[in-house]
Amino acid sequence: MAVERAYWLAWSHISGIGPILVQRLQQHFGTLKTAWEASPKQLEAVEGFGFQTLAKVVKQRSHLHPEQLLAQHQEQNPYFWTPADPEYPRLLLEISSPPPVLYYRGAVELQENLGQIPMVAIVGTRQPSEYGIRWTRQISTALAKNGFTVVSGLAEGIDTETHATVIKAGGRTVAVLGTGVDVIYPAQNQQLYKQILNTGLVLSEYPSKTPPDRAHFPRRNRIIAGLCRAVLVMEAPLKSGALITANYANEFGRDIYVLPGRLDDYPSQGCLKLLSQGAAPILKELDELLKMLGAIPQMDFVQVSPEPQQLTLPDLSPELQKVMDVISSDYLPFDTIIQQTGMATGEVASALLQLELMGLVSQMPGMRYRRS
Repeated sequence: MAVERAYWLAWSHISGIGPILVQRLQQHFGTLKTAWEASPKQLEAVEGFGFQTLAKVVKQRSHLHPEQLLAQHQEQNPYFWTPADPEYPRLLLEISSPPPVLYYRGAVELQENLGQIPMVAIVGTRQPSEYGIRWTRQISTALAKNGFTVVSGLAEGIDTETHATVIKAGGRTVAVLGTGVDVIYPAQNQQLYKQILNTGLVLSEYPSKTPPDRAHFPRRNRIIAGLCRAVLVMEAPLKSGALITANYANEFGRDIYVLPGRLDDYPSQGCLKLLSQGAAPILKELDELLKMLGAIPQMDFVQVSPEPQQLTLPDLSPELQKVMDVISSDYLPFDTIIQQTGMATGEVASALLQLELMGLVSQMPGMRYRRS
C-alpha cells in the first residue's frame, strides 16, 4: 500500500483525470501502479477514457516518475492521505469520487482517528437570519456535547457559527476548505481557523497555497457530505451551496435533516424544497434528532445491562458469519463494522443487506446496524 501512495498522487497530476476516473482505474486494474504501467490499449477499456484523455495520459505519464514526484511533493505538502493510507476516512471511500489526495492540518488525535469518529455536517446560507443563527447554535452545542465531530466549510454565516459554537461547547470540528489548507478564506475567520487547528482538523483536496476559486467550493461540498453519516441544512435559499451538499448527501445515501422555515422567508426556500423531496424536519425536541443520529446520552453513571441471551443462528456463509460476529444489540456504525471485520466496503454492504433480508440485522438511519 505504501507504493500505491505515490501512484494516487501521480494520477492526480495528470490533467483531465479527475477523482472519478482515478477511482475507475483503481477498480479496473486492482492497483494504480498496474494502471500506470498499462498500455493505451488496456486503458481504453476503462469507461471515460476517450482519445483525448488517452493522448494526455500518454504524453504526461512519460514525464512523471511517481516515487520522485512523491518525494518532491512532500517537501511542500508533508501532511496528506491517499486512499492507500489506513488513516484515510473510510466513509469517503464509499463515494464515487473520493479525493485521490486529501491534505490535512490540525489535532493529532483527529488525524489518527478520523475514520472511527461519528461525524455530522451542518451547512447553510452565508447570510442567515437570527432564527437560523439561534438554531445553529443550539444544535451545534447539542451535537458537540453528545460526542459528535461536526463538519462544515468555514464559509461566512452558518458555517462560521457552527465551528465557533462547537469549539465554545468543548467539542471537535472539521473544516473542509475550497483552498489549500494553509489559505484562510474568508480572511476574517483567521482566529477561528487557528482555534479549529487546536482541537479539530482542516481538510482540503487542494495542495498548499491554492487560492480561492469559485469552482472549488461546489466540489468540496461532496467531501463534506461524504465524510458524514448525516447532513443538517439550517437555512438555504434555492440557489445555495448548502443545497449542493444536500444533493451529494442524497446521492451518497446519507441522511438529510432540515430546519423548517416560513413559506415567505427567502433563506428557507431551499429548506422547504428539501422537505418536499423527503428530507426529515428538525423539530423543537432535539432529543429525537440525537436519537436518530445515534447519540449516546450524557450521563454521570454507567448502567450495566444484563448479558443478552445468545440466539441460535442459521448456518451462514463465512462472509456473513464474519459480519454477524461483530454486530451486537447496540447500534454499530457502518465504518466500525468495516474496521472490525477487515473486509472491503462492498463486501460488508452486501453482507448486511443479506442479513437484513434474513431478519437477523436491523438498520437505523445513519447507516447503523444491530442484531434484530
